[in-house]
Amino acid sequence: MGRSHSTDHLQMVSSVHALMCTSIQEISKNSNDKEKERLLGSRGPPKRVYQLDALCKENLSDTDEEESSPYRHGGAAEEVTLWNIGAAQNAKPPQDTPPSPCTEVLRKGVFSEETNSQSGNSSEESKPKQGDPEEDKVLSVADARKAFEASSSSKRTSVACPSKRETMRRVVRQSKFRHVFGQAVKNDQCYDDIRVSRVTWDSSFCAVNPKFVAIIIEASGGGAFLVLPLQKSGRIDKSYPTVCGHTGPVLDIDWCPHNDNVIASGSEDCTVMVWQIPENGLTLPLTEPVVVLEGHSKRVGIVTWHPTARNVLMSAGCDNVVIIWNVGTGEALVSLEDMHSDMIYSASWNRNGSLICTASKDKKLRVIDPRKMELVAEKDKAHEGARPMRAIFLSDGSIFTTGFSRMSERQLALWNPKSMDEPIALHEMDTSNGVLLPFYDPDTSIIYLCGKGDSSIRYFEITDESPYVHYLNTFSSKEPQRGMGYMPKRGLDVNKCEIARFYKLHERKCEPIIMTVPRKSDLFQDDLYPDTAGPEAPMEAEEWFDGKNADPLLISLKDGYTPSKIRDLNVVKKNILGSKPLAQKKSEASSTPKLASQTSSPASDGKLDEVMKELRSMKDLIKAQGERISKLEDIIANLTNNDTSEE
Repeated sequence: MGRSHSTDHLQMVSSVHALMCTSIQEISKNSNDKEKERLLGSRGPPKRVYQLDALCKENLSDTDEEESSPYRHGGAAEEVTLWNIGAAQNAKPPQDTPPSPCTEVLRKGVFSEETNSQSGNSSEESKPKQGDPEEDKVLSVADARKAFEASSSSKRTSVACPSKRETMRRVVRQSKFRHVFGQAVKNDQCYDDIRVSRVTWDSSFCAVNPKFVAIIIEASGGGAFLVLPLQKSGRIDKSYPTVCGHTGPVLDIDWCPHNDNVIASGSEDCTVMVWQIPENGLTLPLTEPVVVLEGHSKRVGIVTWHPTARNVLMSAGCDNVVIIWNVGTGEALVSLEDMHSDMIYSASWNRNGSLICTASKDKKLRVIDPRKMELVAEKDKAHEGARPMRAIFLSDGSIFTTGFSRMSERQLALWNPKSMDEPIALHEMDTSNGVLLPFYDPDTSIIYLCGKGDSSIRYFEITDESPYVHYLNTFSSKEPQRGMGYMPKRGLDVNKCEIARFYKLHERKCEPIIMTVPRKSDLFQDDLYPDTAGPEAPMEAEEWFDGKNADPLLISLKDGYTPSKIRDLNVVKKNILGSKPLAQKKSEASSTPKLASQTSSPASDGKLDEVMKELRSMKDLIKAQGERISKLEDIIANLTNNDTSEE
């Protein structure tokens, strides 16, 4: 392409050279007065006017291309005027006359002032005569040839600009999660006719595990939440039994990661309750919790279980106090009373449960060692806005926060606890008022952001490459969300390449949303499902309090996950959720003030009486059920006999 272009230029110059060889005459001012007047009537005089005689004559008044183009007829005209309009932007040839090849060459800069300066203007013929004006200069053939050669060499040495496609390849980051798409299930798989709570507290209002979905609902005269088996979709009857032991509205709920039948709840009645859900769900309203944890003086808005220690629960209330409980004994192991000066918005454990991070109304982000009761790190004004902030630990030890700027723009940030002067990354999203609830998948390093009142779920991938927080995609729907539940990895369908599942709360409905990575193969995808945290706890509550740390025990999802059967309820209240006997001995032998047992022999006698009462009630229940079964068997037998007699 470039070689043909150069050949055209050489042919053009050679034709100009053949015509110019006849004679080059002095400038004839009288024959071109009209041209000069037109050029001088523009914004300024032309930079340089070249006039070549015996070249070709363009009839500027004639619009017929066949007559005005001497190259078509093979003839040469007497003269032509050529110009460079470097200083006059309006000095252009008439638009109704097709330009000659010489004019095209000049327009492309072949005979421009800059090109002539590069060629050196060494020829004596190109120098203006003394007494002539600056614009009355004669162009020589040598100068024209040098100018052409200089322009051709400059074009050959110019660097080509990168193509748009190559630029996009450098900008767009490759990731196997770029094409993750979300899809809501069909209506018959939703949970309908649910009165979702209207409490103005920024929690998720929903908790999910591989067996049950729990939803905080409206309740008159107290607080309640629904617990539904995952397979019980469709319309939920208004008389369906609920968990209704609180005397105030329930603000937060959380399933135990080590027992799929145990759930904790925090309420405005200043208490934390732990509940044992029957294996097949509720058949009667549940009013008696396994244990009631009392220690907060104001409403409890946050409850979250320890990721690796059995029966360790953290709660935070509006009294600015964080309490860590041993649920198996009903005792408060740690009480952080002087750490926070204002309301606590969020609290999160790290991967092995050795640290916690909190976000408070005083706009401070804190990292705390709960066993030493020490402040490890602190960041003032992590987000300068006054709206609530959220903070969670990531698997690598960094902290991810969501909040608001001073101009009420929603922000997300990534922090290094060892150096919190400046964030690793800080991004502004939009100007919505809804609090962003982060949900984190440690296996894929993906964070899902669900804003309360939004109708979308945004997801990002966290990596070690700048900008560290990479936007992936957005799932959008029509209706806004009142809350959101997030399924643990072991509850997903690996055969469908499902990497996340959300339970979106509408005003009267709970709608599951499935996030899938499109794959054609039906084989197990190792890169999507690395070993994930299993339901077994690597240590007991007493071991954790004594200073032991342990990472989660991982399980493979290659053959899917089968929920374990219900854990036997241990009637010994010292370890009521079924810890190992060794842990009981450790807790009894512990001499620390926090773990010192306050029980005495009269108290133990009282516990024995309670155990005996429970045994009697269980015997009575078994007896009644046995009688009912025998009656049903008799009825079935009678019906069978009647059918045979009729035949």
